[in-house]
Amino acid sequence: MDDHLTTDFNEACFLVDLSNVVRDRRLGEPGARSLRRLRLLVDAAKELARDPDVKLYLVADRSLRHGGRREFSDLGDIRQLGSWVRRGLVEELPDADDRLLELCELTGIPVITGDRFRGARGERPWLQGNTDDFLEPLPGPGGTVRLAPVDMGLAHASAISMKLEEDVLKKQGLLDTHRRPRFDVVSRNWRCEERRCTLYDTTKGSAALLPRMRGTAPTCEMHGGVLVDDGPRTATVQLKLLLDGELKARFTLENGTTVPVGRAPGPGGIALHGLVPHGRTTGLSRVHLTLRISDGLVHVLDRSSYGTTRLRSTAGRGGPGRWRGLGAAEERFGGGDELLLVEGVVLARSGRRFPTELAQEWQRRRPLPPGAAEVTRMH
Repeated sequence: MDDHLTTDFNEACFLVDLSNVVRDRRLGEPGARSLRRLRLLVDAAKELARDPDVKLYLVADRSLRHGGRREFSDLGDIRQLGSWVRRGLVEELPDADDRLLELCELTGIPVITGDRFRGARGERPWLQGNTDDFLEPLPGPGGTVRLAPVDMGLAHASAISMKLEEDVLKKQGLLDTHRRPRFDVVSRNWRCEERRCTLYDTTKGSAALLPRMRGTAPTCEMHGGVLVDDGPRTATVQLKLLLDGELKARFTLENGTTVPVGRAPGPGGIALHGLVPHGRTTGLSRVHLTLRISDGLVHVLDRSSYGTTRLRSTAGRGGPGRWRGLGAAEERFGGGDELLLVEGVVLARSGRRFPTELAQEWQRRRPLPPGAAEVTRMH
């Protein structure tokens, strides 16, 4: 195996997202983590490159070795990984994604991974629609592995924003051993016992910084001390007002509130008078719609004079959907949805999701049917 690993980019035929491969339960033997999957990958790389001496450059998250030792079915795998890291045959980092993408961009060497890097597409637009630089390991006949080129597709801005939020949880150590958010932590406010510390100021509500988990304890990012539970974190959602596609304003709404929106909705509402030019307010009702926020979900009720509000989703793989009229009952206004109030005036759910909403969404999430969430693969 060692003969196929290299630290020299001039020798490397492929970059390997080692953490992703080792954890991929579809490949090889059962179990949460196994280096045998890498051995199968080497065979697949030999076949694809038509090179019996093919060389791989491995990059791994530090958590692969240290974050789930009990998940390895063979403890010898941990010793082997440690040996490779000490000898420089695995580049081990807190988060491997940035390094893999940096190396791919600089060297042009393709990356073997099952990740789609949606959270990185804002900083690295070359990922959008990329069909040349990524290969996914897939189960082959007889327990083998094959490598399939992947069309990375076009991720909508809302999907990119949502993935960025998930990445924040990962970097703060707020994903459990099953890579699900620690809802018991992100749904609470935390206070640092250092009196001058403002990182976790609960007066900021849901915008307060998330704690960093060290072992089993939420700790202060600056002072390193264990944080004190300071009560439940209020669920918060964010809206954007767009005029002809240009952002005009943002609004943050808290859980348990009902907010009227319109030309002049009165106290506690979102008044669009002054934000939308006077000549564009024709057809905009005094109270055009009502938003109700409950348990992290936003519900919308059309109250416009002639039922003119239109709704569409922009989060689908095929791009924005068609506008359709709202009915007489409340409807869910989800992430990536847009409301057309009058021509050119749109109220959109921001892709920015605050910690409580993000964790609740993951809790609600149910497994999709096989293949429902897959991107296009080229054969």
